[in-house]
Amino acid sequence: MTTLTLAQANRILAGALDASHQAGYKPMAVVVLDASGHLKAAQREDGASMFRVDVASGKAWAAVGMDASSRTLAQRAKDNPNFFVALAATAHGRFLPQTGAVLIKDGEGTVLGAVGASGGTGDEDEAICIAGVLAAGLQAG
Repeated sequence: MTTLTLAQANRILAGALDASHQAGYKPMAVVVLDASGHLKAAQREDGASMFRVDVASGKAWAAVGMDASSRTLAQRAKDNPNFFVALAATAHGRFLPQTGAVLIKDGEGTVLGAVGASGGTGDEDEAICIAGVLAAGLQAG
C-alpha cells in the first residue's frame, strides 16, 4: 500500500505556499492530511488569522472523508443540505464542505490524502492546493 510521506507532504506545503506568493494572495494556511484524515503537515503564514488552520483542516478532512474535492462537496451540499448538516454533526465540526481542498493521488490514482488551504477565496485556496500537489509530483483530484 502506498502512503503519503512527510517529505511529500512538505513538498506539497512548499509548492502551495510558493504558488500563493507568486499569485500575490493574502497570508494562507495549508494543511496536509493522510488517507486516514490524520495530520501529516501544516503551516500558517505570518499574518494569517487564527482560524485558517482549522478551516483548511476541515476542508481537507471533508475531502478525504468523502473521497471528493471540497468543490464537489460544496455543490453536493447545496443539493442536499440536510445530509451535509448531519455529516458536520457526525464529524464533531471537523467536516467543512467548502471549496479549497483537493485529494492527493499517486500515479495509479490511489488516494494518499488531501490538502486544504484557507486565506483567500475558495478558488484561490483550491488553486494553491493543486499547485502544491503537482509540485510534489503527485496528482490532484
